[in-house]
Amino acid sequence: MQEITMFYLDDCGYCHKAHRALEELYEKNPEYRKIPITKIEESRQPEVADRYDYWAVPTFFVGDRKVFEAHIGMSYEAIYEKVQEALDQAKQ
Repeated sequence: MQEITMFYLDDCGYCHKAHRALEELYEKNPEYRKIPITKIEESRQPEVADRYDYWAVPTFFVGDRKVFEAHIGMSYEAIYEKVQEALDQAKQ
């Protein structure tokens, strides 16, 4: 099992969708709760965020691999799917 690093901003609507997707996925599959996730609010920890290569939030890294970076116009369903893919990759 690999660790996920999630970058987000408190005032980001897409980030709220990603947090909601995580909670729904935890309810659907409690095994996902075992995956370690470090959540970094980038404006509070810019020194950490600056060490990673991404432009938009939310962004998920599995280990040191970027596996999801949101983009403008993403639906909740698309974000949910990408969050689930990140969790599945981390489980392997």
